[in-house]
Amino acid sequence: MANDPSLSLEDFCDALYDDDRLIGIDLGTKTIGLALTDSGRQIASPLETIKRKKFTQDVERLLDLCHEHGVYGLVIGLPLNMDGTEGPRCQATRAFVRNLAQKTEIPITYWDERLSTAAVTRTLIEADRSRARRAELVDKMAATYILQGFLDRVNYGGTSLFDEE
Repeated sequence: MANDPSLSLEDFCDALYDDDRLIGIDLGTKTIGLALTDSGRQIASPLETIKRKKFTQDVERLLDLCHEHGVYGLVIGLPLNMDGTEGPRCQATRAFVRNLAQKTEIPITYWDERLSTAAVTRTLIEADRSRARRAELVDKMAATYILQGFLDRVNYGGTSLFDEE
């Protein structure tokens, strides 16, 4: 896509050093769910949910967390339609990334987030979480689901795209 600052999966992995941590992002209209990898980039864990205010404030909080946790890569959920096409939510996500890229040099890539919120919500219901508790957890858990899916893909079968030369 023209003017899209995101990197392909392979270029993103090539841009990172061995101990660079990643943040996964579930970008919503009211909140931004965040997840963080361990230093070995094997496990994603929920980090925080940012209540959206203004773009500048949201990005300042995100970049503060990147600095605090030694994060050098961002994996942003791309909300594709079920048939793989892009709708208005994808356009909004891509616009967010274009604006974010003007504020940081941190590499950014997308990850297909179809059904992430539905899967997390189903898991929270099965765990008998109250509606209020689910609302509190769902965004950062969806970010964790997105980031873990990414990690599972790049670390598949004992080989890692991170290690390729």
